[in-house]
Amino acid sequence: MGELAAEQVQEKVDAVYRSESRRILATLIRLLGDFELAEDALHDAFSAALKQWPKDGIPAKPSAWLITAGRFKAIDALRRRARFDASQAIIAEQLDGETREVVKLDSESIEDDRLRLIFTCCHPVLAPDARVALTLREVCGLTTEEIAHAFLTAPSTLAKRIVRAKAKIRDARIPYQVPSADELPDRLDAVLQVVYLVFNEGYSASAGESVTRPDLSGEAVRLGRLLAELLPEPEVMGLLALMLLQESRRVARTSPTGDLILLEDQDRALWNRDQIAEGQAMVKKALSLRRFGAYTLQAAIAAVHADASDAAATNWARIVGFYDLLLRVHPSPVVELNRAVAVAMRDSPDAGLALIDAILARGDLADYHWAHSAQAELWRRKGSTAKARASYELALTLARQEAERRFLERRLAELR
Repeated sequence: MGELAAEQVQEKVDAVYRSESRRILATLIRLLGDFELAEDALHDAFSAALKQWPKDGIPAKPSAWLITAGRFKAIDALRRRARFDASQAIIAEQLDGETREVVKLDSESIEDDRLRLIFTCCHPVLAPDARVALTLREVCGLTTEEIAHAFLTAPSTLAKRIVRAKAKIRDARIPYQVPSADELPDRLDAVLQVVYLVFNEGYSASAGESVTRPDLSGEAVRLGRLLAELLPEPEVMGLLALMLLQESRRVARTSPTGDLILLEDQDRALWNRDQIAEGQAMVKKALSLRRFGAYTLQAAIAAVHADASDAAATNWARIVGFYDLLLRVHPSPVVELNRAVAVAMRDSPDAGLALIDAILARGDLADYHWAHSAQAELWRRKGSTAKARASYELALTLARQEAERRFLERRLAELR
């Protein structure tokens, strides 16, 4: 193949890596039974594609080719290690004898490999924080820094946590499978937490140029659909409804130049009405079952926003009522902050400021830029320019996402 064809192969390999690498990795982990071996196999397979596809052409099913290549690369690696460790030869022969399984990789089922891997990463033998960190890293491909931001902890701490979790899975011989029907409910909470954290990173990226990462939010919605089909419990439906209702606003959240647009300023004609209708129907069903929790209540709040034709028509009293329930079910400083903003919209900026000041006075959310931004916004609405400027400046020192920083800089410029 000529130079142009080689460039086309590179583009194809890059595209497959972006769209399919986490799925391929999940399947390799199931087939090989080892995280590190699968990760090495994944990279070896893509390297092989760059060498082979220019000669042989791009295969009809690139993902299946990469999985097969990765598996054979892993077997070869084990055989090389067998010179120093005889047990590796036995493992290699076992894997070599099971290669026929790969032809079944294109079949679709509820128990797809990424869902299996999520339940493995969320196994009860792992610490709760390790379950989430490992799943975000291995299933979704988030960097250690992105996960650390979600956990509000140091990247080095997260890295050690992930290494320990992998070792625990290996040593405890945790199977790569979806739990049985009897085990599933007890395992669900950690999985829902993982899916929602994945969605949040996609809906509001923690760092970088882009406000959103549609690949992550789309994957979280896909996993939410799989879970809802597998286990139609109220909170599963509530989480899926919440993600759909929030995702419906994604296009309206940024300007053509990539600048952040707040909810009250968004063009609601851009909201995805199909996602809103599906999300509202799902949250209504979840509420009717009367066994709902935090995800369903958050979805109910999002549904109230979706009902309003414009910001002025928002039923803030109903939103405050849902936040009151949410604080009972899931008390947290962030929920308190969101409720404070809703109270400010229902009553007055002074009422909201009193609540936000109390949260910050306790030391909660001191490093959370949106807390200081919300405080600044209320000061701005009151006309207290100096206090608004101080809060915006503090928020700017804490913000990492480029579009959010531009928004805060724009607010500061408006004050000047």
